[in-house]
Amino acid sequence: MTSIWLDSAETFTSDPFEPGSSYDTVVAGAGLTGLVTALLLARSGQNVLVLEARYPGAVTTGNTTAKVSLLQGTFLSQLARQYPQKQVQAYVDANREGQAWLLRYLEEHKVPFQTRDAYTYAASAQGTEKLREEVSAGTTAGLDMEYVRDAGLPFSVHGAVRLADQAQINPVEVLNTLTADIRGRGGSIVGGVRLQDVTGSSPATVHTDRGTVTANEVVLATGIPVLDRGLYFAKLKPSRSYAAALQLQEGQAPPPGMYISVEQPTHSLRDYEVDGRRLLLVGGHGHPVGRARSEKHHLGSLLDWAVQHYPGAVATHTWSAQDYMPTNLMPFFGKFPRGKGHIYFGTGYNKWGMTNAVAAAVGISADILGGNVPWANTIHHRVTSPSGAFSAVALNAGVAAKLASDWGQVAAEGLRKGRKEPAPAPAPAAPAEGEGRVYREGSKPVAVSTVGGTTCKLSAVCTHLGGILHWNDSELTWDCPLHGSRFDSDGKRLEGPAIKDLPAAGKA
Repeated sequence: MTSIWLDSAETFTSDPFEPGSSYDTVVAGAGLTGLVTALLLARSGQNVLVLEARYPGAVTTGNTTAKVSLLQGTFLSQLARQYPQKQVQAYVDANREGQAWLLRYLEEHKVPFQTRDAYTYAASAQGTEKLREEVSAGTTAGLDMEYVRDAGLPFSVHGAVRLADQAQINPVEVLNTLTADIRGRGGSIVGGVRLQDVTGSSPATVHTDRGTVTANEVVLATGIPVLDRGLYFAKLKPSRSYAAALQLQEGQAPPPGMYISVEQPTHSLRDYEVDGRRLLLVGGHGHPVGRARSEKHHLGSLLDWAVQHYPGAVATHTWSAQDYMPTNLMPFFGKFPRGKGHIYFGTGYNKWGMTNAVAAAVGISADILGGNVPWANTIHHRVTSPSGAFSAVALNAGVAAKLASDWGQVAAEGLRKGRKEPAPAPAPAAPAEGEGRVYREGSKPVAVSTVGGTTCKLSAVCTHLGGILHWNDSELTWDCPLHGSRFDSDGKRLEGPAIKDLPAAGKA
């Protein structure tokens, strides 16, 4: 599964990694947050190093639907139910600045983007009340939202919120431009190097899987922080969602705007032009990471929905992305707890990263360079509401229950064997192509899969906090249902809070 953005991307060439070198700032993660932060610091004259475990855009930024919009489903009304108006206004101001910075940058560098009206629509009568709440929250915050009956979709809706003159982009074109700009200002971008720890201060030592470097400041722009000292894995809900690019039949055309539904499962739509032909991009049908009975089914349901409304449409690309939703709704960015004042981070963009990522980068760079951003100060001083606190408790209770349940199932298998009762047959030595299973060998949970004709047996225990892994039958990966760490079929870490690969079976 490769996104339409990454499928057409130029091959990334890494700068050399030089162990023992010193920098003003090291940024971990070459998505939108990391590269905008690096550029802002390089513009100020800093010597900046960006470390990326794979290549720019490998995780969320390269797999987004890339809407640069201040209408974000019904998110503002959700915020307004938990926070005072001052906090809601700060969030809008942050996103407005993020959007303005990004579009101005694209205009200056002649990177194409398209202006579109954004819509949040209700497919049912029950959804219209949420639309009216969003209009109220948005207009109170100074956004020119309006309630409309017709959204220009090929199916009937009960109403929609419209916000004119928003934008959509090709995110990889943006990353390529940022990469060239950073290098042009003396910065370095290194792929294939993973940050593992940060110790000390003034300067800090940055530990990687290829050696160490030192830096006065460190920025974690890794989707979810890969250092656990802030316990953000316990404050964020990891979610997997799906997307597809569809070629439509003659006489059909994508709708004129950018869309997202109120109802679940979510349905998102926009267009993208390739070789003079407008493709339809759809997204949605998300679920908590590692907890779907079949990821392939979620993707299939999304495609079925698209074909229902666009008969004969053919998928040219399908892909998936991971996002992190804070239990208290508001994104996190700024100084990292217990980072001795020299570690910064950004996370929890609630699936609206094209504006939030840039806003976080603006806030982080201002903190490092001694600037003052009023909306950032307001967001930093928020107080979690009772409902946000309850959401955090519920999330972690669910995580604990899942951990106990999965380990209990593994233990129960061994108990049945010990009592000489009929036990489930062990997984075959070689599962069918594209399949993976977890079973028990002695006292150890084992994950076995076959991909590309190669069968691989690994520890089935996540290297982060010990969750039992789940086989993702759509992307052929091992996903952790606790905090969203993911590994490929060979055990190599792909994303999430884990920093170590999976060991081979029997070596954990």
